[in-house]
Amino acid sequence: MTDSLQRLAIGLEYDGSGFRGWQIQREARTLQAQVQKALSRVADEPVEVTCAGRTDAGVHATGQVIHFDTRAVRPPRAWLLGGNSHLSPELSFHWVRPVPGDFHARFSARWRRYRYIILCRTTRPAILRRRVTWTHRPLDAGVMDRAARLLLGEHDFTSFRARGCQARTPVRTVEEIGVHRSGDFIHLDIRANAFLHHMVRNIAGVLMAIGRGEREVEWVQELLRVRDRDQAGVTAPPDGLYLVQVGYDPRFDLQPPAILPTYG
Repeated sequence: MTDSLQRLAIGLEYDGSGFRGWQIQREARTLQAQVQKALSRVADEPVEVTCAGRTDAGVHATGQVIHFDTRAVRPPRAWLLGGNSHLSPELSFHWVRPVPGDFHARFSARWRRYRYIILCRTTRPAILRRRVTWTHRPLDAGVMDRAARLLLGEHDFTSFRARGCQARTPVRTVEEIGVHRSGDFIHLDIRANAFLHHMVRNIAGVLMAIGRGEREVEWVQELLRVRDRDQAGVTAPPDGLYLVQVGYDPRFDLQPPAILPTYG
């Protein structure tokens, strides 16, 4: 132990299907509670963690980033292997490194990248049942990609956020987006400076309706114009959603890799 605090950042992967989301809740199994318990065991003192993006129930991550402060002095191997030995099997730490005291996993992030995976075939999945979103109806990935690209740039995403979203502004900038097919699987990749509550799942729901031929590509532009969540259709399930990468200010010298789950 030392009298001074040090700040550490850790890369985290998890299968969120058995959890009530990230944030600690009373009488609920949450990811944050699991992580804090494991790191507190290694530090031999209470540890509180902050994540880059608070994922909802059933949502997964391959590139989540957390930070925490501690007086405990441990080598990186101890944080990784010791921490993983106290985590449930659905979670795993991948890397750890010291960061400056003004680093913040959430507020220092310049962008986040998500992948949404859809299994498009007649029969439902078994092994992947909680890791992809399944539809038995055909989807046109090319049409979905054309529609998705209309979301590029800065827009008011009111039509694409949850009704209970507490963000101060619905304006976000989508920096990259694309849809591509790999066999029976369709991947939606999106990177933005920040995301609203349910934003990716609502985008996926709209694109799936367009991919089924129920709506035209131009529906995306109409939804951006009307700024009305009630007109945007259903929220796609959480099962196929993954937080895959977080980007930070270069001065932190922290460049977490993109870990893209790929099926097909």
